[in-house]
Amino acid sequence: MDRFDHLEHLDKHLVDELAQVARETVRDELREQTRRQRRTAMLYAASGAVALYAGAALALTVGLALAIGLPDWAAALITAAVLGVVAYALRNAARPSASRPTPDREAELTPSGGPGTGYPPVPPAAPTVGGAIPGPGAGAPAPGVAGTPAPPPDAIDPDQPHHRA
Repeated sequence: MDRFDHLEHLDKHLVDELAQVARETVRDELREQTRRQRRTAMLYAASGAVALYAGAALALTVGLALAIGLPDWAAALITAAVLGVVAYALRNAARPSASRPTPDREAELTPSGGPGTGYPPVPPAAPTVGGAIPGPGAGAPAPGVAGTPAPPPDAIDPDQPHHRA
C-alpha cells in the first residue's frame, strides 16, 4: 500500500508541473500575440493621422485654387460644403444596408407578425375570456393602458420575456 501512495504523490506532482508548463506556454503565446496586435494598432493609428493631415492639405489646396477666381470667403465656403457632402456620403456608405428600408423591404419591417418578420404573429381579434365576445365597456383594459394601474413589482416574473410597445 505504501508503494501506491508514493505513486499517487508522483502523479500529483507530475500533473502540477504539467499544468504550470501549460500556463507559462499560454501566457507567453498571449504576450507575443498582444505585442504583434499592439504594433499593428499603432501602425493603423499613425496611418489615420497621416491621412487626416493629407486630407487637410488637399482641402487647403482646393480652397486656394478656388480663391484664385473667387473671394477668399467664397472659396472657403465652397470647400467646406464639398467636404460636408463627402462626409455625408461616407457616413451613409458606412451604414449597414439592412438599416435602410427600401420599398421592397418596408413591408417586411411592419409589425404585422408571422414567420420571417421578426415579430410574433398578431391575433385576428382581441382575446376573450371563456369564449365570450366582450361588449362595449365589458372587462378591464389591459395592464399598461392609460387609466389602469400597473401590476405590483412582486407580481412581475423576471424570467418572462419583456415586450416593449
